[in-house]
Amino acid sequence: MALNRGYGVVAGVKEDYFRDPPNDYGQYFHGNLRLRTPAGVYHCAIDVDSKAVPNGVQWRIIELRPSMLKGVDKLGDGWHPLESTADSGALDFIRNRDLSWRHHLGCVPGLLAAVFRVHFPVPWKSGVSTEALADLEPLLEVAQRIWVFGEPFEDGLGVHNIHQNQGDPLDSQWSAENGIWQDGATLVQRQDGSFVLFCNKFVTQSVRTDENGKPRK
Repeated sequence: MALNRGYGVVAGVKEDYFRDPPNDYGQYFHGNLRLRTPAGVYHCAIDVDSKAVPNGVQWRIIELRPSMLKGVDKLGDGWHPLESTADSGALDFIRNRDLSWRHHLGCVPGLLAAVFRVHFPVPWKSGVSTEALADLEPLLEVAQRIWVFGEPFEDGLGVHNIHQNQGDPLDSQWSAENGIWQDGATLVQRQDGSFVLFCNKFVTQSVRTDENGKPRK
């Protein structure tokens, strides 16, 4: 299966950002990013709901070179559908090696990694929404341009499912939308021209999936 209304990326310039009102346990369901595009302002609901548990949301920040973006950075402002394939610019946190691994440079193990082409995993952080947003929000503050990956709203201009969209448990209400090469995330180009990707998922989602995006044992 796949996301009901398709998958893609919206590119634009930040117009506004705000958190949801706090919920009953003092956390937030979303960070809300508003992107200015020629078609209007897109509302991007970045999901960091920690489900009332202390490690419910997971996230990581990955520095990317332009060559890793597969042309996404060349897209004009606005919404762009993406095929759920390895070459379209779509994201897959599990299958795209650039999003799963990195070189550690600047130390002896890093130098060895560079010489022997050994890669080390970028670890997921685990915590609550306030902690995840504390890492995301400084990136938005220094953004000159932003790309948000996910599923378009059914009505109006917006994007949701901005999180991993595979690995949901088979007995969950979201399992029907499991799929590969359709993960949601927030890509920022800083003022200095560098690129950084904020990836987010839920602790209930597997990091090992089959070719249909279903969790593997």
